[in-house]
Amino acid sequence: MTSSRLSASNSELVELPAQPREARWPGSSWEAGPQLSGSPEHLQGLLDQAFDPSGTPVLGESLACVVVQGGKVVAERYSPEVTDQTPLISWSVGKSITHAAVGILVADGVLDPAERVNAPEWESPGDPRHDITMTDLLEMRSGLHFVEEYVDHQNSDCLEMLFGSGADDVAGYAASQPLEHAIGEVFNYSSGTTNIIARHITQVLGAGEDPIERRRVMNDFLVSRLFGPLGMSTAEPRFDTAGTFVGSSYLFASARDFARFGLLYLRDGVWGDQRILPAGWVDSARTAVSVDPEDGWLYGQHWWVRKNDLDGSATGDIFWANGYEKQIIMCIPSSDTVLVRLGKTTADQRDSFESYWDSVVDACTDEP
Repeated sequence: MTSSRLSASNSELVELPAQPREARWPGSSWEAGPQLSGSPEHLQGLLDQAFDPSGTPVLGESLACVVVQGGKVVAERYSPEVTDQTPLISWSVGKSITHAAVGILVADGVLDPAERVNAPEWESPGDPRHDITMTDLLEMRSGLHFVEEYVDHQNSDCLEMLFGSGADDVAGYAASQPLEHAIGEVFNYSSGTTNIIARHITQVLGAGEDPIERRRVMNDFLVSRLFGPLGMSTAEPRFDTAGTFVGSSYLFASARDFARFGLLYLRDGVWGDQRILPAGWVDSARTAVSVDPEDGWLYGQHWWVRKNDLDGSATGDIFWANGYEKQIIMCIPSSDTVLVRLGKTTADQRDSFESYWDSVVDACTDEP
């Protein structure tokens, strides 16, 4: 963990491209087109490598991949048991979708990210967690203790929350953790943080304590304000027993529907003639404010960010949603590209996969 904040501002960000006039917005179908940047031959060879059942075990199992450029589908590939309508798990890609849900409420004027989050666990003014804000949560800088570990069940708040004593009330489990650092000072990537946000969204929407009502209110909101306008017909959020959307991990959707979500962010929160996310909301997501000390990755607000220099001193381009076992929605503004990959890649395959994925990115962008 690190207490330092990066100095980069959103004025340094690469401009987000508008939908080309010749490209129809995706409806019930999605227009196909030629690859506009990079090397189609190289990309197809890389997809062959990942989806060849006798191919490269060090990459893990790829279930689906969709490449969008200029608003059109330019390449896609599926494993034998998966189609373009098969819902697959998001894992932590759901965090970025939760970011969108917050943005909609900000646009509605009913949620201010700078105001503190009203959590029953720290409602007392004397509680050291009392002043945690939505911005602190979105930046993963709440100060709350939480161990994000996916293997060691004895030392993992994440596994205990999702599969153990916290599974019935994921937000309650996370919000009950003690303050470990000063609020806003230390980056600590935490699935629990996202579930606190998801519960707060439900509260802002006016749902009561009844789990059935809470589930209905949140589901209706996501469908009517996000999934429906984007045509994400396969999207299915999952809820815990308390009726809280498990936004950290449990959103099922097809690869094409995840690509629709990526296109929304690549288009600065605009879909067709409708602004779904407030102006500047995507920029807040892709402005790096932290460095993950474990791998050097940069983090904005519930989205990961790539910059030219890891110290944050240079302008960056790529931002992406990243999930366990390498679920990916990646947005590349400079080449007007959205990449989606869904599959099962283990921790010991990570380095090989990262090298492979860099090649995929190169195959979708012009040579310098």
